[in-house]
Amino acid sequence: MPVEFLGIAATNNGSETTARSGAAFDKEYTLRLARAHEDHGWDRVLFAYGSGSPDPAPAAAYIASRLDRLQILLAHRPNVSYPTYAAKTFATLDQISEGRLTVHFITGGNDHEQGREGDTLTKDERYARTREYIRIVKKIWTTREAFDHEGEHYRFNDFVSDVFPVQQPRPNVSFGGSSPAAYAAGGAEADIYCLWGEPLAETAEQIEAVKAAARAAGRTDAPRIQVAFRPIIAPTEELAWEKAHRTVGAIKQRRQADSVRQHRNGVPESRTPQNTGSQRLIAIAEAGERYDRALWTPTAAATGGAGNSNALVGTPETVAQALLDYYDLGVDVLSAGGYDLLGDAVDFGRHVIPLVREEVAKRDAERAAAHTAHDPHQPLTAVRG
Repeated sequence: MPVEFLGIAATNNGSETTARSGAAFDKEYTLRLARAHEDHGWDRVLFAYGSGSPDPAPAAAYIASRLDRLQILLAHRPNVSYPTYAAKTFATLDQISEGRLTVHFITGGNDHEQGREGDTLTKDERYARTREYIRIVKKIWTTREAFDHEGEHYRFNDFVSDVFPVQQPRPNVSFGGSSPAAYAAGGAEADIYCLWGEPLAETAEQIEAVKAAARAAGRTDAPRIQVAFRPIIAPTEELAWEKAHRTVGAIKQRRQADSVRQHRNGVPESRTPQNTGSQRLIAIAEAGERYDRALWTPTAAATGGAGNSNALVGTPETVAQALLDYYDLGVDVLSAGGYDLLGDAVDFGRHVIPLVREEVAKRDAERAAAHTAHDPHQPLTAVRG
């Protein structure tokens, strides 16, 4: 199966290593970064969600209306809008983008962050709500007759939308998480299940947990798997590792500056992360710095396990081979975002993506030939991952 590459669609040039130079929503930079992805071989970009950040939906619409090929992954937290409203927003954006939308549903792993927008549910309650929310959105996308709904979190009567997605029967749904509750919800509802980059053995265990949850939900298929990394590449291994250590130093310096500013402003210090994914990243970092071919954990340790933060370090060839190791596990959506958002998007697109695509095509051709010779009646998907 062809591999896909997901990049980051930031609305400003700030990152964990560098403070932004302008407004939170820099329209020109947002377009420039998205265009760099489109021009350098990326398939889609993620518009992330934060409680105080620019709204990702209109930012995504802005990009979709100006670019021709780049696909959109729109992050959405169910606590911020009713599912009837959200389903219409998504369908409208799919119309604007001419069928290039995937929606990434975020349950939320931090009580403080959720509470900023009035969400007081517990973690397990949030997962139950997300599962119900996704089901409602899917039904609205695919139902032309008015219907009622009475569930644990949502109730409405006689609703039917007048706007539907271009994609039929509906856009794909993306979902992430590393807890049993996440596996259960995403295994049941997701088309794409998103994981943060962990060592190969741990990633394989998570993939099996997602597949088991899909089976438990009565599915005969399973979600496709996406894994996310922070690539640090350079022309030589020595230069790549020098760059990696500079990056960690910049992360620590930036975090210290943020901590001082928050203390002065009366903002409480960040606590141990509540979400299982971040806890896993911290535990992996504590157990070792280097894993497998190129995985490096000090970036995750320096951020306190915040989000996608484990790095792949090396030359383009080394990082490409590391990504192929994950492809061989059954991962076919590779998410990568550097610390210099624009420059790293260009470099990764020029030097890593072509290597991975070429090797995936070669491996798929070899598997197809071996499959035909061995058992032409067996599904080809059964011989990978």
